[in-house]
Amino acid sequence: MGLSYRGRARSLLERAGASDYDLVLVSTDRGDYSGLLMPRPEILDDEHVVIKLKNGYNIGIHIRRIRSVKVLERGRPFSRRELPRVEPREGLPSVPIVVTGGTIASRVEYSTGAVKPTEKPEELIDLIPEISELANISYIPLMSKLSEDMRPEDWGAIAEAVASELNRGAEGVVVAHGTDTMHYTASALAFMLRGLDRPVVLVGSQRSIDRPSTDAVLNLAAAVKMAAEGPIAEVMIVMHSSPSDDFAYAIRGVKARKMHTSRRDAFIPVNELPLAFVNASEIRIVNPNFRRRGGGSGRVKADVRVEPRVALIYAWPGIDSDFLEAVVSSGYRGLVLAGTGLGHTPNRIIGAIGRIVRSGVPVVMTSQCLFGRVNLRVYSTGRRLLEAGVIPGGGMLPETATVKLMVGLGRGLSGAELADFMTSNVAGELSDRISPASYPPCFRRLIGDGL
Repeated sequence: MGLSYRGRARSLLERAGASDYDLVLVSTDRGDYSGLLMPRPEILDDEHVVIKLKNGYNIGIHIRRIRSVKVLERGRPFSRRELPRVEPREGLPSVPIVVTGGTIASRVEYSTGAVKPTEKPEELIDLIPEISELANISYIPLMSKLSEDMRPEDWGAIAEAVASELNRGAEGVVVAHGTDTMHYTASALAFMLRGLDRPVVLVGSQRSIDRPSTDAVLNLAAAVKMAAEGPIAEVMIVMHSSPSDDFAYAIRGVKARKMHTSRRDAFIPVNELPLAFVNASEIRIVNPNFRRRGGGSGRVKADVRVEPRVALIYAWPGIDSDFLEAVVSSGYRGLVLAGTGLGHTPNRIIGAIGRIVRSGVPVVMTSQCLFGRVNLRVYSTGRRLLEAGVIPGGGMLPETATVKLMVGLGRGLSGAELADFMTSNVAGELSDRISPASYPPCFRRLIGDGL
């Protein structure tokens, strides 16, 4: 089988006669551990031994803690099996998966330790065979980016790829994306795609597919189900609705937000109910307020114009005028403020905000509370902000408002025309009415986790 380790770890394992994928017993000063000896990426240190436990999790053990290594059973040689070619099946809808990066539908390449995207539909179906029963899958490897490295111009490339696939006749499109900034991309696609008459579903995973607790299987199967059969002709995010593997939420893209660093159910809708619960078997509509799927005969256009120089700034007790003016002086052409409460900032910076607006740089107000709506007419601070020319963001999320302002400025809008764009409901980002049931403690009591 060979041994991928180097240096001191390699010497230790060679003395034990161990090879990669052998079943070994490692005795340490903290106890004994048995499992498969996993390959060690070349770029990592030579001081740790990694084994895969029976429960499927990997542990790393520093060599200074290891007292002995014993080979219990020789590993079986691995042969790279040929994956069967996936042929289109008559009667199944066509669903392309546009891959942008992230951990979903990726494999671990042990020579480097890198997460390597799958490159063919056969590989993806081998990982998640359920999706081959739902649709004829095609695979578009558009880019391979961590979502934290996404730039506004990447949104345009994704929008153009999605529009192209829809115009070629796809029933719906799935976009595989890293989770950290998925809600930014979802908002961008919602504003960029014009004439959308079929589902566009963004999906990711919090945990890689080689982990026993992966969320990738349900998420991707649910995303393909929604793209293939869902009645909703909007941009959505589909991710786990609970820690269990029963249902995923389908959330309107402009209303979705990642609210936990690591939970499988990290994404929730803000200021509205989820559109639906979905898994590989069924779609349960929860919120009937959506644009319905059309016949698929219209052309979808991608208007990818965007002004990236928009700053999202949270108001905090120490914020001052010099900070805001420095941001504008550095070249930013728009500001989105996440104010406190109903949309407030300290009174001491309102003069600077007014000067910024008068200089031609628009300022949009959202709330760092996330839930609820900005109202600048309740308190004197809000009224002063309105007098300074601040555009109220209603119930928009700060991130959604940031993307929308980038799009508006990219289209050359300014002044009253830009203010009208920001306060108009383009893709469901502004709710006419926010139901009390849409607050998470309420909607979980109302609709549970899909069961």
